[in-house]
Amino acid sequence: MFRLFRPRLAALLLLTVNGSLLTETKAQTPKTYTSSEILLGLKKLNVLGSVMYLAAHPDDENTRLIAYMANERLLETSYLSCTRGDGGQNLIGPELREGLGVIRTQELLAARRLDGGRQFFTRANDFGFSKTSDETFRIWDKEQVLADMVWVIRQRRPDVLITRFPPDARAGHGHHQASAILAAEAFDAAGDPKRFPEQLRYVQAWQPKRLFWNTGSFFVKPGENMDGYLRLDAGGYNPLLGQSYGEIAARSRSNHRSQGFGSAAQRGEALEYFQPVKGDKATKDLFEGVDQTWNRVPGGAAVGKLIEEVIRKYDPSNPSASVAGLLKVREEILKLHLNKVAPTATHGLRNNAAWIIQKTEEVEALIKASLGLYLEASTAQSTVTPGQVLEVNATVLNASQVPVLLESLSIQQFTNKLKFERPALITKAATIFNLKFVLPDSAAITQPYWLRKPNTTGMYVLPERLPVGYDTDDRAGHEGNAKKVEDLKSYNGPFDQVLSKQRMIGEPINPPAATAEFMVSISMDKDSKNKSFLKFEIPVQYKHTDPVLGELYQPLAVVPPVLVNLPPARSYVFADAQPKTVPVTLRAGRAGVSGRLALALPAGWKCEPATADFALAAKDEELTVNFQVQPLAGAAPGRAELRATATVAGQAYARGIQKIEYPHIPTQFLFPEAVAPLVKLDLKRRGQNVAYLMGAGDEVPDALRQIGYNVTLLEPKDLTAATLKKFDALVVGIRAYNTVDRLKTQQPEILKYIEQGGNVVVQYTVNRGTVMPEIGPYPMTLSSDRVTVEDATVTLTKHQLLAAPNKITADDFKDWVQEQGLYYPSKWDPKYQTVISSSDPGEAPKESAILVTDYGKGHYIYTGLSLFRELPAGVPGAYRLITNMISYGKEVAQ
Repeated sequence: MFRLFRPRLAALLLLTVNGSLLTETKAQTPKTYTSSEILLGLKKLNVLGSVMYLAAHPDDENTRLIAYMANERLLETSYLSCTRGDGGQNLIGPELREGLGVIRTQELLAARRLDGGRQFFTRANDFGFSKTSDETFRIWDKEQVLADMVWVIRQRRPDVLITRFPPDARAGHGHHQASAILAAEAFDAAGDPKRFPEQLRYVQAWQPKRLFWNTGSFFVKPGENMDGYLRLDAGGYNPLLGQSYGEIAARSRSNHRSQGFGSAAQRGEALEYFQPVKGDKATKDLFEGVDQTWNRVPGGAAVGKLIEEVIRKYDPSNPSASVAGLLKVREEILKLHLNKVAPTATHGLRNNAAWIIQKTEEVEALIKASLGLYLEASTAQSTVTPGQVLEVNATVLNASQVPVLLESLSIQQFTNKLKFERPALITKAATIFNLKFVLPDSAAITQPYWLRKPNTTGMYVLPERLPVGYDTDDRAGHEGNAKKVEDLKSYNGPFDQVLSKQRMIGEPINPPAATAEFMVSISMDKDSKNKSFLKFEIPVQYKHTDPVLGELYQPLAVVPPVLVNLPPARSYVFADAQPKTVPVTLRAGRAGVSGRLALALPAGWKCEPATADFALAAKDEELTVNFQVQPLAGAAPGRAELRATATVAGQAYARGIQKIEYPHIPTQFLFPEAVAPLVKLDLKRRGQNVAYLMGAGDEVPDALRQIGYNVTLLEPKDLTAATLKKFDALVVGIRAYNTVDRLKTQQPEILKYIEQGGNVVVQYTVNRGTVMPEIGPYPMTLSSDRVTVEDATVTLTKHQLLAAPNKITADDFKDWVQEQGLYYPSKWDPKYQTVISSSDPGEAPKESAILVTDYGKGHYIYTGLSLFRELPAGVPGAYRLITNMISYGKEVAQ
């Protein structure tokens, strides 16, 4: 995936479920193909055109337009997202920041597998909501993000660029505006060899023909004249897929589950509007004047005619009858490369080679699909450590009558290449070959490449080099072919056994941990003298059978010999000098691991034991060591950190393992550092027992336990006045009024609890999609208002909530992370009292971050402060604030 412009006979461009060609098929059930999917791929083989969509986040893309371009216009269609969406919220689980970014990356890939596009990213970090592009560019490294856009454009060579957003305030989000501004600058810079010349070692400058803004009713004012816009109907029906593009788009967009974007299918006419921004004028079509045929490659007309002949003769009841014709197409494409097509004024050698290589991969994928050739590489282990032996089962099956021989089989760059005295005939009966290999000691763990180094607030920081789990030799590999493809190094640049940072940029995910290489040959004559050799690269995956879900596949993960796990998203908060238990769980990445575990603490802290020896006999065996940690008299107040480290054979290991598992994406592993916030603060509280209703998922309950509260998680059915009477307060989790439907029936009981003297704290609720019109005892109008600058100056009132049991000062709003608050009410009943006010630069103060009202004998508090982020991050002031909210109205301090 990371090797640029290599004619990988492995055919990484596999057919997706809707028949479009794309590269990301890792960790999925190996697919078989319908006749209609193969026919669509044949038609796409004869189209040489490219379009790229650009926006800011996962879920910003127009999935209907992507589905239309990829499956109706049959163009290479891609989506370049500036960020991975780390700064959003999560409706399906507790993961935030890096974990959420991984989920949203995989959700985009799942969407592309359905709509037929490819997926790319820049290094921009989604630091949270931003109101202006100026603010965004103060945090992003603008030049670096621009360079990344230019890099991807030069790689993919789109004829047309399309942005989702305008470059101004109409975009509604600073990241949105920034993506449009950068797209316009990238349009010019990509074609200028003086801009980012370091990229030209690998790619050539490329000038797209046009840039459009994909506008619509959400940007255009009623009655605005749209006569100057191009338009197209993207709502058509594809008979080969049996779906309209609106239906495909809904299924694609519904993969953004973490953001709650389940979508209904749209059928019938669906007009898309395009405002010209840069480039040549077009009056009728986005691709006006763009040659999308094989004629754009000098000498390519003959290829186009051969493909037309294959399509004309295609027999849907016997796709393998097309294999002979496809082999001729492949031979003709390879001739173009062997002839070293001369550069022209508009098409440089490398750009022509790129089309040749891409179409070689596509035709080989179609040959594989037409044969019904099933290739699989699986292992019974979900994880492997460097230096460990891994056993791989390679399965081959040929569903057609066409003779296919397995010439060789290997795990790339590893040991035990399996060769045959005579090539093995691949038959309709599945044949399984067993290979064993040793993972090199230098193999990198399966940490997403953009998370291998600490990031800045605005940018991912990539390693300079990354070891890879497969062969990086850049030759075409047509072993034994009569017309061997020559080495491409002369114009692609040298490659070595690692990925350089430049070649990582833009890639959605890591390469596979290991890849099986199947070299096969096909002969269409009776004496088998003239063979065509094809090499297919298949990722090695963990395969297992679930008693309920059946056969499942997930990526093979490379892990350290020992994993050091601290409880996730937990801060250790000390309001007194009493010791707390810090459990450190060791997990063996392989059998027979022993060493010593230690906890590193800042000055003024102590732990018992100081160290602990351990021995783990079996792989995946776990051992938990409980350290007792407490502050000494000299411990400085505020936030520090503790770190757990295991030493094995002189090597230190300080990363744990986090498994991210949801049904709509492949299982993912993260390896977070074994570090946790360590907080010493002066804290008083009133009340002891807290009921908590989970909403969209957060870590607030554990944070409350850290400061001494007894927290009980309640089900919605338990929200009765009688049940709640036992608790000093009810805290409602983030987005609960968006996600917990039963609240609309239980709300009278909650109000009754307040009326009888209870205390309710409601955390932020999104202003759209609430389960009921009123979430409080008196009217309030939720909005999208927020304060995005986390260190914005806060003005405090003299409200009692800020006075007891803890005196809240401006210092309590220091060192906040990502944002100060969100979804503040824009209007509220006079019975609500405001407590604080703050604002982003240049804006009027917002006073509704905390609203308090008395109701009967009790109290209701709504807060949009981002406590769900601040508490796990160990922000001292956040603990003091929520303690005051829970304690509000109580007289007896504890």
